[in-house]
Amino acid sequence: MTAPAQEADATETAGAAETGLALMHGVPGPGSAETRTVGGHPVVWAEVNGQTASGFHGVPLASSTSKVIEAAAEAAREARIPLVVSMASTGADITEGFPALHAWGRLAKSLASCSGVVPTLVIVDGPAVSGPALLIGLADLVVMTERSYAFVGGPVMVEQFTGIAIGTDELGGARSHARTTGVASMVVPDVEAARAAIEELLAYLPPNTDTEPERWAVTDPVDRLCPEAGEMIPASSTGGYDVRAVIAAIVDDGSMLEVRAQWATNAVTAFATVGGQPIGVVANQPISLAGTLDIPASQKAARFVTFCDAFNLPIVTLVDTPGFYPGKDLEWRGMIRHGAQLVFAYAQATVPRICVILRKSYGGAYIVMDSKAMGNDICLAWPWAELAVMGGGQAAAILRRRATPEERAEYEAEYAERLLNPYIAAERGFVDAVIEPGETRREVAAALEMLSDKREPLVARKHANTPL
Repeated sequence: MTAPAQEADATETAGAAETGLALMHGVPGPGSAETRTVGGHPVVWAEVNGQTASGFHGVPLASSTSKVIEAAAEAAREARIPLVVSMASTGADITEGFPALHAWGRLAKSLASCSGVVPTLVIVDGPAVSGPALLIGLADLVVMTERSYAFVGGPVMVEQFTGIAIGTDELGGARSHARTTGVASMVVPDVEAARAAIEELLAYLPPNTDTEPERWAVTDPVDRLCPEAGEMIPASSTGGYDVRAVIAAIVDDGSMLEVRAQWATNAVTAFATVGGQPIGVVANQPISLAGTLDIPASQKAARFVTFCDAFNLPIVTLVDTPGFYPGKDLEWRGMIRHGAQLVFAYAQATVPRICVILRKSYGGAYIVMDSKAMGNDICLAWPWAELAVMGGGQAAAILRRRATPEERAEYEAEYAERLLNPYIAAERGFVDAVIEPGETRREVAAALEMLSDKREPLVARKHANTPL
C-alpha cells in the first residue's frame, strides 16, 4: 500500500470515528473522547479523570461518563482503529445509584466487543477502583503510572471483611500489579511517560484484526550473523543466562520492547522487529526458576500468544526449559488448567510461528512451547539442544533407581549420547533444521519472509472454550 493510500485510509477512519463520537457531544461530566493521531496512527482517545485545587483525584464513574467511553469504544470498533482510554476513577457513582451501575455494564460490554477486533490500551494515572478496575482487566495492554492503584475491593472493605488493615499501595499499587498480578503491562513515572509508552506500543500493532502491522524502516541487515547469541549460553546445561540478551542479538537493533517484565519473570514476552517486520517473542528465562513453567508464566505467555494471533503478529518462540515447575502447592492451585491455557493458545494460533530450541526442551514443556506437534511452521535447534522426555539425571533416577551411583552415572552418559541431541529429533521430522547460533537471525528472517503469505482456513464456530 502506498503512503497516499494510507493517508486517505487514516482520514476516512478518523472521520468515521468522529461521526460516532459526535453522538456524545454536549454530555456533561468528566469524561471526554476524540480522535487523534498518535505516532502517525489514528486512534480513538478517551479520558476519565479529574483535577482539583488540592491535587489529583479520580472521579466517580457516573452514567454520563460511562456513556462517553462506551461511545468511544463503539466508534473505535466501527472505524477499525485502536482504542486508548486514560483512566482515573474511584468507581461507580454512589450518589447516582443504579443508573451508574447500568451504564458501567454497558461500557464493559462495549469494551469486550472490541476484544480481538481493535487493540485496546489503557493508561491508569490515579485510582481505578471497583468497576473501573475490572475495565482495565478487559484491556489488551495496561500502562500504569507510579502513583496509580487499582483494586476491586479497597482497604476499607478489606478491613471490614477480614479485620486486616492494609494500605492502598500494598493492596493494589502499580508495583504490586507489575510484580504480583500481571495487570500492568508497563509501569512508568508519570502520565507523559505513559503517553509515550502508548505511542511505542502502537508502533508494533495494526489498527485492527483485518490488517497487518506496518513494517519499520530499519538499517540492520537481515543476513547479519549473531554469534554472540550462542556465546551467551554457559557450558554447563544448568548454567543461567539472560535470554533477553539472546533476543536482542537476533531481532533488529534496538527494537525489543518487553511487556509484563516484572511478572512471571521465568517467561519473557516482548515485541520486536526482524527485517522491519513486527513480531511477538516468547522465551523461557533461565535466570529465573531455571526457565521452568509455572502458573503465572503459563498465563503470561498464553495471553501474549493469543494477543499476537489476534492482531497478526508472527510469533517467535525461544525454548530453554527443563519442564514444568514441580510442587504440591502448584498442582493444587491448578497447574493442569493453567498449563492448558498455553497449550490452547498455541494450538489456536494461525499466524506464522517459528520455534528455536536454544538448549533444553523436556517433556510436557517441550510440547507446550510451540513444538511441531502444536503446529509451528518452522522448528530450528542449536547443535547442543537437548530434546527428550526428561534430562539424563532424571531418567537415571527413575529407570536406575536401585543402581549404584557409578551405574547411574554410566547410564546418564549413555542416555545423553543416545537421546539428548537435536539430530535424533531432526531425523524424525520434529526439527526442521539444526543451525549454528550465529545463523539464527538470518534463518528467522528467511522463515518470516517465506511465511509472509501464510493463510489458514478458519472453521466457522461461535467461539472456542478457553481453559480456565
